[in-house]
Amino acid sequence: MSRGTVLGRAGVAALAVLGAAACGTLGTSDDRVNPDKPLWYNRSNGALQVLFKRELTAGSQTVGEAYERGRAEIDPAHGRVFVGTADHGLYALHSHDGSPIWRYETLGPVQSEPYYDAELDIVYFGSNDGALYAVHAFDGALAWRYASGAEVARRPVLVGETLYVGNAADNLCAIDRRTAKTVWHVHRTPALGMEVSGYGGPAADGGVVFFPYSDGHVGAYDARDGTERWTPIDLSVEAEQAQGGQAVRYLDVDTTPIPYDLGPAGKVVFVASYSGGVYALDQEHGAPVWKNERALGVTELAMWHEPEHAARAGTPEFVPGGPPTPARALLLAASGSTGLWALDPLTGKPQWRLPLPEGGITAPVPIAGGLLVGTTQYGVFLLSPRNGRPIDGFDLGTGFSQTPAAYGRRGYLLSNAGTLLALQVEPPR
Repeated sequence: MSRGTVLGRAGVAALAVLGAAACGTLGTSDDRVNPDKPLWYNRSNGALQVLFKRELTAGSQTVGEAYERGRAEIDPAHGRVFVGTADHGLYALHSHDGSPIWRYETLGPVQSEPYYDAELDIVYFGSNDGALYAVHAFDGALAWRYASGAEVARRPVLVGETLYVGNAADNLCAIDRRTAKTVWHVHRTPALGMEVSGYGGPAADGGVVFFPYSDGHVGAYDARDGTERWTPIDLSVEAEQAQGGQAVRYLDVDTTPIPYDLGPAGKVVFVASYSGGVYALDQEHGAPVWKNERALGVTELAMWHEPEHAARAGTPEFVPGGPPTPARALLLAASGSTGLWALDPLTGKPQWRLPLPEGGITAPVPIAGGLLVGTTQYGVFLLSPRNGRPIDGFDLGTGFSQTPAAYGRRGYLLSNAGTLLALQVEPPR
């Protein structure tokens, strides 16, 4: 394994600013690292190892600015990685070295996150040409193509025999996973001229599908027939009230909702309004449980969990014969204007916030007790969920707009120049 190039001068400076500002098949052995204070916490520039780099995107087939969005999908059982590119293709690659298996070409850039259906050995993915595709994972042969009418960039959701997919025109479609026949469909008129780039996808829990809209609403629908479970909640009104009645410029709810069980406090769904902040909505009625009005400009949400575990000797929590360290969770909110937030899922109160260097930031992804996050200007960072401080980083000089994909200690992401990077978190022995 090659170490690769550590962050350049600008990246090192950005790393320092971040730290100072902070309040075959894939192996799974040795993956358990205590994220409260990982063994490599004070060992900078040594935790990320580069497994391979592979030039993937064909520059001759890309149009417009150089960027790669979406996210890779990992099939650990068969050692495969599926990733879409701006050259209109979906690639299937061997996970151990990035060597190609097949490529499927669409009529537009593939800037989406695929979904691998292990039961059928099918990969579902969206394209900017407005279609959702289903291809056989073994050889890339087309199973079916579903024309949704607008760009498909978010990951579809599979529940039983039904796929739920959203597109850029505020359409939510439920389709049969085997035949692509439409089961039901809902639509809201987009808020033209008042949108930020990007949009959220569907999420499902307990027989309900949650979906965000560009006009600031969030809907909940019966997974069987698409009937409304509650009247779509208008978060733009909440945002106007929070801003003293002033008109909201950007109405978007661009985040894919995250259903979550708060235990005795009940089930909620986390969403973020670009101008209104982050919300926890009651799953049963849609009423706000809490909101954080300071976390503005949020376009990605993610959860981080730490299970209950025995405290490790040498940590502040360790007491011989004492009780285990209780389970913890953080709601992570990525914003291009206010930074990376870690919020208490029960109350929405900030646990820490990480201001950003120049450019944007991807959704953070849990990996081996840390958080892997890409930045558009300064490469990819490994952060501590304890306080958001950087542990290590890597820069190819072109930045990352694609959200990392992780399994065990290994991560994959595509640079804006179309280079696939495979990283591994290497805690010292």
